[in-house]
Order: sequence, then C-alpha cells, then structure tokens
Amino acid sequence: MISTAPYSLSTPADFPALTRTRLETLQVNLGYRCNQACAHCHVDAGPQRTEAMSAETVALVLDYVREARPRVLDVTGGAPELNPFFRDLVCAARGLGLEVIDRCNLTILEEPGHHDLAEFLAAQGVHVVASLPCYGPDNVDTQRGRGVFAKSIRALRTLNSLGYGAGDSRLQLDLVYNPVGPHLPPPQQSLEATYKERLSADYGVVFNRLLTLANMPIARFRHALERDQTFIGYMRLLRENFAASNLADVMCRTLVSVDWQGYVYDCDFNQMLSLPLGASAARTHLSALIGTSVDGRAIAVAEHCFGCTAGQGSGCSGALHA
Repeated sequence: MISTAPYSLSTPADFPALTRTRLETLQVNLGYRCNQACAHCHVDAGPQRTEAMSAETVALVLDYVREARPRVLDVTGGAPELNPFFRDLVCAARGLGLEVIDRCNLTILEEPGHHDLAEFLAAQGVHVVASLPCYGPDNVDTQRGRGVFAKSIRALRTLNSLGYGAGDSRLQLDLVYNPVGPHLPPPQQSLEATYKERLSADYGVVFNRLLTLANMPIARFRHALERDQTFIGYMRLLRENFAASNLADVMCRTLVSVDWQGYVYDCDFNQMLSLPLGASAARTHLSALIGTSVDGRAIAVAEHCFGCTAGQGSGCSGALHA
C-alpha cells in the first residue's frame, strides 16, 4: 500500500548536485494576477491575486539585463500582460536586443483593455509561448475553465492573421502541452505532429513548435494529487523515470528566475517553494547580483527536481530530449 504520510518537496533529496553554466535566460514573474485559475497552475494564479511587480523593480530588471547581458527575457505570471508595466518592459528589452518570450494564456487577448495586445506583440517581434493542453475542447476546458478552448482558438487565429506561426521567422508561436492528470507527457515529436494535423484540419490554426511539460507537484496540482490520493504515486513515477542524460540540459543551469518583488531563484518552481538561489540560507534580491556573476554557482535542488528529469525531461523550452 502506498504511504500517505506528509511529504516535503523543499527538503534536500538524493537528487544529483547541479552547477550553473552561463546565464542565457532571465525569467521574470510580473505577478500572480490572472484572468484564469487553471487546475494545474503551480503559481496559484487567479483573478483575486494582487501581487504585481512595481515600476522600480522593472527598472532594476532592466539594469541587470544591461549588465549581465542574457540572450532571452522570459516574461511570465499569472498573466504577465495584466501588469501595467508589461509593455514598457517588453519595449525596453527588445530595444536592448533581447529575444522576449511572452508566456501567454491566449484568453487574455479578449480581456477588456487588451484587444490590441496581439498587434503589440507582433510589432515588437515577441516570441509567444501559449498554453493549449489539448487540440480539442474537453481537456482544455476541464483544466483551464469552461469556454477557454473556444477563446484560445480565436486568439490563435488572430495571431495567425498577423503572421505568427505562418512562415514569418520573426513571429514565433509555440504551444504548450501538459497532462491533465498524474502522468508523464507523451513523446513531444509525435504529439506535435498530431497537434499540427488536428488544429490545421479542424480550426485552420498553425504554429511553430509544441512544447511538452511535466506537471510539477506544486500548489494546485499538488492539492489535486493529495485530494485524489495519487501524490505519492506521482512522485514515485517521477523518480522511477529519472534519466541522468537530462541533467546537462535542465533549465536551471542557464536561467535565473525573478519573482514579483525582485528576489531571485534557480527556477520558477524553486521560486514557488521559496528555495533561495544556490541553496543560500536567505533569499537574494536582484539588486545584490549587480556587479556579480551567477556562472558556476551551485543550484538548489530538492525532491520536485525529479519532475524536470523524468522521461524525455521537461523545462520551459519543452522536452529536453526527443
């Protein structure tokens, strides 16, 4: 019988030690407010959340970008577009020559005050990474809310009409798949082919790449696992499918995650578990990294890290190995 004893994700585990290579991506969480409340959300984002990055912290992010010179600014939330300084940050980062990724939930394009959002993203050449956990309505609406699939298809058609996913090399449109339940994602390449075939045939939608992500046992998804008494089994699944070949490519080796207050972490998941950068005793603020380098530092690891190394591996750029 599987034990249901308390299980801590943030205590040290027998996960292999990791160190950083070169900083390539600065991932910035602009706040936890969102127009959706998805069942799998590891941030616990939703319409009632009020946390939002201030103008002063956005300015600090740009100061750090100018000094550290990452290649990519990866903007997330919540719905990052709900932050009043989202567009200022995007324009400034693009002006500095960075690739900017917007982690978009698609339905934000239909929210009041955001009807010109798609045009803004296209004008700035922003790389859109959009959540769409299935190519049909049932799974999407179950995971993300009633009517979300239809809104998402309308948003994708709008993006397509501007050139996203349709041959304009400046306008990259990637979709994100994550399982509905306690399972690992299927092989990314074959699922991408199915997505492309079905979305094109059924809805006239095109996109560039499908990114498959494993659900992390954090926040709402953990609560659902515990409610269904499948949490321990899911953790066992992640451990049993550990692949050492994924260790070289996990996202934390080249990424720093910044929360809405400006504190820094080794990844977005560590941020949600309040695990300080590099397993430090206390949180580090982005201001403390000015004039320093994170290259070569140790990475804070714990039990949840098996979620990034199971099977094909998983990270912000999808499967680590085809």
